[in-house]
Amino acid sequence: MLMQNISVAIPTYRREKPLLRTLEQLLALEHAALEILVIDQSTDHEPETVRTLEALAKDGRIDWRKLSQPSIPKAMNHALQIARADVVLFVDDDTVLNSELIREHAKEHEGPEVVCVAGRVVQLWEQEPKESEGYRMDDCAGDPDVFPFNSRNKAMIERFMGGNFSINKGFALSIGGFDENFVKAAYRFEAEFSNRLALAGEQIVFQPDASVLHLKEQTGGTRSFGSHLRTIWPAHSVGRYYYLFMVKPVHRRIRRIVLGPLSAVITRHHLKHPWWIPLTLISELSGMVWALWLCARGPRLLISRVQSRSPRFSL
Repeated sequence: MLMQNISVAIPTYRREKPLLRTLEQLLALEHAALEILVIDQSTDHEPETVRTLEALAKDGRIDWRKLSQPSIPKAMNHALQIARADVVLFVDDDTVLNSELIREHAKEHEGPEVVCVAGRVVQLWEQEPKESEGYRMDDCAGDPDVFPFNSRNKAMIERFMGGNFSINKGFALSIGGFDENFVKAAYRFEAEFSNRLALAGEQIVFQPDASVLHLKEQTGGTRSFGSHLRTIWPAHSVGRYYYLFMVKPVHRRIRRIVLGPLSAVITRHHLKHPWWIPLTLISELSGMVWALWLCARGPRLLISRVQSRSPRFSL
């Protein structure tokens, strides 16, 4: 059955077999999306990957788009701009999909007040939560980031995970899309978007029946920028500080910024490998400086000329 109101978008970077396995699952689902957008930021691929993607695109089973530079928010903005459906479901390129994934997202968006649906994301190392473990909004009052995305309970929440969520395209474009100042690993871009969503008076529906298992492949994707524990480069830290500078209230911002470099080196890894401490501190401080420069330049949001098909969020 074709779900006419939903497009699936897969931003991908330097992934080979994991991407093909994800596409194979999507194409086999009984409840299919209107289209599958593959937003490819890779400079090249293995021959087998190229042959498969070209064949799928030629047959019209996927829409394969290539971008010249890797950027998670830019790839997602591109998907928003070209999607044909009113709702865009974003899925990571290294996931195992629940058979009802698309249908459950589509069902939630049938409600007139729903703009964003967060699906369940289970990490390989996580234990199954107990059925009785409920969740209330005030369970994480003051820190919405603590929500357990492997929960089995439906809830209204304040965050989503970028590897399994759907958004009303018209609404997303109306608030500027995703901030492209979240560079490299783009850490915290979801939280910043969620903040603008909340300022617009909206909430996020967590639907655990729309579930994926995140494989967290060790190559490609954000892992292309290395481990945040073993690098001198600020690819991981810049997003965190940019988010703090742009979003957090002053009293929380100062505390977290001051403690940020210290927290980054108080880890088991640094206890066992203390020679990484000065290098990590350099990464943190340079990320802070980079974030300040990005803040001074201002957010890089979409100035959309796309007319939404949803009258509630017409631009």
